[in-house]
Amino acid sequence: MYFLESLKELREKSKKRNFDQTLDLIINLKNFDARRDSLNTFTLLPHIIKKKKICAFLEHPSESVDYSINKADIDRISPNEIKKMTKEYDFFICSARLMPIIATKFGKILGIAGKMPDPKMGGVIMQENDDVIKDSVTKLLKMIKIRAKESSLKIPIGKESMADQELVDNANEVLKAAVAALPKKELNIKSVMFKFTMSKPVKVKK
Repeated sequence: MYFLESLKELREKSKKRNFDQTLDLIINLKNFDARRDSLNTFTLLPHIIKKKKICAFLEHPSESVDYSINKADIDRISPNEIKKMTKEYDFFICSARLMPIIATKFGKILGIAGKMPDPKMGGVIMQENDDVIKDSVTKLLKMIKIRAKESSLKIPIGKESMADQELVDNANEVLKAAVAALPKKELNIKSVMFKFTMSKPVKVKK
């Protein structure tokens, strides 16, 4: 894929806006039925797109996250408060010891929002120490979810202000992860495009 050339073409054709536009990678699929076929994965981007807010359920407070809910505070927090927090925070992490409590009390709410702490994504920590928590946070800041609800994926991979090579690196990683998770791999890829928030898409040349 000629990502760099296509990105430069998009920049030339796009009008400059008074805000930092998001760059989306659009992956159009073929021979893929989202109702039957599954595509639900994640990958770590080489370059962080933006700061994400992370909330943690921990036995002890931590300054490594934006907000921590201690074991003693879990009982006093209502499901409605957690529901509001799912809109405020991008990710939730949890101490493994607290997972049974969180799953019982908030599992349905966090699950519907797609924000239940996930051990595969580093969201469940086995030890509560700063190094482990910082590692989990770093991983989540680079995390991007790839999920198909229809026959086209639209995945944010960066900002207009980022360097071209950083955006290309992110695009390569997302495409690689999507292809690996598709049932027929490259045969499911119809076309790939770049698009800024307010621009028309530009097809990425093969």
